[in-house]
Amino acid sequence: MKLLILITAIAIIGLWALNKTKKNKENEIEIFPFYAKKSVLTKVEQILYFRLIKALPEKIILAQVQLSQLLGVKSGENFYKWHNRINRMSCDFVVCNQDTSIIAVIELDDATHQREDRKAADAKKDKALNSANIRIIRWQAKELPNEETIKSYFKKAD
Repeated sequence: MKLLILITAIAIIGLWALNKTKKNKENEIEIFPFYAKKSVLTKVEQILYFRLIKALPEKIILAQVQLSQLLGVKSGENFYKWHNRINRMSCDFVVCNQDTSIIAVIELDDATHQREDRKAADAKKDKALNSANIRIIRWQAKELPNEETIKSYFKKAD
C-alpha cells in the first residue's frame, strides 16, 4: 500500500513538473534571426528601375517578383511538381499595363550569369516564362539602356 502511494505521488509530481515545463515553453517568445537589408535593389537595379519609371510612366514597374506570382500550373498537371520547379525563382522587373497584365519580364544580367549554374537557372527561368508566352528581356548590367532606348523598345512591343 505504501509503495502504491509513493508511486502515485511520484507520478503526480512528474505530471506537475512536465505541465509546468510545457507552460514555460509556451510563454517563451521566439526570437527570429532576421535583420532588415539596407536596400531591396542593388545600385545597378536602382538605376534601371528609375529609368524604367521615367521611360514608361503609363506602365506599372514591379521589382523582385517571384515567378510563382506570374505563372500558374495548367489544370490537370501536377501542381506541386511544377510549382516546386519555380518557387524560389524571381524576376528582376516586371512591366505591366495599368490593369496589371504582364507585358514583359526584364532580367538584369551581371558577370555572375556567366557561371554554369547561373546559365542553367536562367535557361530554366526562360523556359518557364516562354511556356506561358511571357516575353523576357535580358539586359547586361554593364550596358544599361537609357530612357530613350527603353521607350523605343517598348513602342515596338505595343
